[in-house]
This record gives sequence, C-alpha cells and structure tokens, in this order.
Amino acid sequence: MFDFRKISFEDKEWITKCLAVSDFRGAEYCFANNMAWQRLNDTVITHHGDFYISCSFEDGQPYFTFPAGVKIDVEGKEKYIRLFDELKEYVSAQGKPLIVSSVTDDNLSWIKEYYGDKIICEYDRDSSDYIYNASDLIELKGKKYHGKRNHIKRFMDEPWEYRELTDKEIDSCIEFSAEFYNKNDNADDLSAVVEQYAIDLFLTNMDRLGLKGAVLYRNDKMTGFTVGEQINSDTFVVHIEKALADVQGAYPMLCSQFASHNAKGLSFINREEDLGIEGLRKSKLSYNPAFLLNKNVITFR
Repeated sequence: MFDFRKISFEDKEWITKCLAVSDFRGAEYCFANNMAWQRLNDTVITHHGDFYISCSFEDGQPYFTFPAGVKIDVEGKEKYIRLFDELKEYVSAQGKPLIVSSVTDDNLSWIKEYYGDKIICEYDRDSSDYIYNASDLIELKGKKYHGKRNHIKRFMDEPWEYRELTDKEIDSCIEFSAEFYNKNDNADDLSAVVEQYAIDLFLTNMDRLGLKGAVLYRNDKMTGFTVGEQINSDTFVVHIEKALADVQGAYPMLCSQFASHNAKGLSFINREEDLGIEGLRKSKLSYNPAFLLNKNVITFR
C-alpha cells in the first residue's frame, strides 16, 4: 500500500514538483531540510498518488507530516480524506493510531469540520514557524527595530564585509560551525549532533540543493555565516544562522544583510521554529514576526 524509504538526492525533482503544487510556507517541506534532518527521527518518505508523504518516528509511533502535492480545493480535500483513510488502515495494522503533524490552522479548520469528534487536536507551539515581513528585516525601520539598528552601528564601527558563500568559504564555515558546537558543549544533545551533520550536508551540496549562503567578516575575521532558500512563491526561509555572540551586532547584521541580498521582491521570510528553547524564542520574537505559522497535531480516533 505504501512504500516508505529513506530520502535521497534522486527524489528532489518529483518532491519539488509536489511542493510547487501545494506552495506551503512551512520549513519542514524544504527538500534540503528533509535531506539534512532525516537522521534525527529516522524519517522516511514515499510518493503515493499525487502526494509527497514524510513520516518520522518517536518511541515507535509514526508521525506523518501533513502531505503535499494537492491543492486545497474541493477535489483536493476529497483526495486528502481518502489518503487519511488509507493511512489509518496502514498504521492500524501496526497497532498504532494515525497522527498527522504540521497541520496549519487553515487545514485544521476543514479537517475538523469533516471529522468532528473523530479527531483530537493539539497546538504545537514549539514547532510553529516565525514568519516576518521581508521588508521589515531588510530595512529595520521604526521604533521596534531601534535596538537592532544600534547593535548594527556598533558592528560597523570596525571594517566589515558581507560575502556570498562560495566554494572558497565552505571549509571555513564548517570549521566555524564545529567551533560553535564545541564551545556550547553539545556532545550529549542528539539534535545538536544532527545539526552538525545537516550543516555539513548544506555546505557541501549548496548548488545541488538550490541553497543560498553568506559569510560575514569583521576585521578580516569570520563572525558568522547563514544558509537559506526560497521555499515557495512568496517566502524565503533561513535554515542556518551562526554568529559570534560576543561580537555586538553580528547576528542582526547577518540577518538583515542576508534578507537584503536574497528576499527582495518576496513578501515573507521564514526563520523557522524555536523548538521550545527559551533563548531562541526570545531572540526570534525580538525581530518582531508578522505572524506565527501555527502547527497543529491531529490524532485520529
């Protein structure tokens, strides 16, 4: 019924086509992210009919990311309902309930209308993406960005340079990331370990994955690097952003410069989720998101 397997570079073409149909804004739909983070939760994928389906596991329980590949219209909703019936049958044979994650509020609305009390819904705040107006991060105008502008001014007190990330910088970025990892003593944190794998995969496959990157220098010393891509018709997503926290203004400078060079003409920038990490949440909120792309988890009774 379903032929799940590990994702590979050979899947990029058909997955990209599925994602283009759905035009989802969530960072979990990026092919690059799916490739890079598959080790964290033993993620597997399949191409089933029109759908791209991704499934990860937690304590043996499968979690299906809300599938992509179909427009959310009357016909599309009927296809989703048939797919959910098939998935329910598939997991029930394993003695498991059907759980679907990354369900946005818009999709939750019609699913609740159809299934009623046959589903249990839970808001997943820690996985909700921070979506910013692209113009806000490019221009940093107004009182709400006064602090960011001041930090950037301090950064610009010394000679600095923004460079597009090319093959020449890859080794330096990998070394920078490794030092960042070691400094934060993350050896026992599986997600931090997998992040290093993800960063290496991003950096060594930039063209293959369709990624954009940048490196920031101050006094000829690397102070940060970042990697992202255009995720859908109106949104650029930032996958990785690493900078020296003890260099005032390094983070906001890198953020704004990267936005300026890559998100002009787009409406939004997705800076991904905070994973429930307090410091990360505070940082993401400090850039004044336009809205949160809420994610919900649905369990079918």
